[in-house]
Amino acid sequence: MVGKITNVDIMTVAISRLLQDGETVFHGVSSPLPMVAIQLAKKMHAKNLVYLNIPGGTNGQMSKQNKTSTASHDLHYMMSSYVPLTEIFDLSQRGKLDVAFLSGVQFDRYGHVNASVIGDYHHPKVRLPGGAGSAVLIPTAKKPIIWRSKHDKRTFVEKCDFNTTKGNIYRYVTPLCVFKMENGEVVLESIHETSSLEEVQNQTGFDIKYDQIRITPSPTSNEIRMLLQVDPTRLRYLEFDQKDIKYI
Repeated sequence: MVGKITNVDIMTVAISRLLQDGETVFHGVSSPLPMVAIQLAKKMHAKNLVYLNIPGGTNGQMSKQNKTSTASHDLHYMMSSYVPLTEIFDLSQRGKLDVAFLSGVQFDRYGHVNASVIGDYHHPKVRLPGGAGSAVLIPTAKKPIIWRSKHDKRTFVEKCDFNTTKGNIYRYVTPLCVFKMENGEVVLESIHETSSLEEVQNQTGFDIKYDQIRITPSPTSNEIRMLLQVDPTRLRYLEFDQKDIKYI
């Protein structure tokens, strides 16, 4: 028995499937779900994937001692080499970084990302961390992937309060669905089995576009078994409120 499958599991597996064998993949701080998805991909179908992270470990594994952090030196466990963060930016600008996992607090229909302020820039309601790596990596990585544990009208907005960056976003993966960019606009690619078209539209601050309604493929039994092995302490759930977790 593998237990009930949740929308968090669907997100993790969906992200894992976006990663290809041989790709070079990076995640930054506060990225438990992408970290688990990368480890799952390496175990399932992308054994030659090159995994880079903030602490600088190349192909490090998730230590059993690492309970919360994606920036801990625990991620040096079993690493093959050390690559500092400055080299990651250089790698991306030279076209050698395939996938970068990034996030933000606001996203609009045209691919803008806000990670800077809520409200007026000069008199903000909330001042956020700012561009950090996203201003460099979203425009330069081959496949920037946005993940977000919240999908609501405060997150997917008609217009961002501030445009921290804009670029060639490959996919957005949320608890409700997967979006892609097509002809400069956000387009619905698939809806998770735990959601519906009505919910996605009601929780999105702009009219969604789609060609046809697709359901995100559910995790296979093998994927769930491996996910439980890779992430027995459920790090992938750290970002989620209990009320937002749904079961198939």
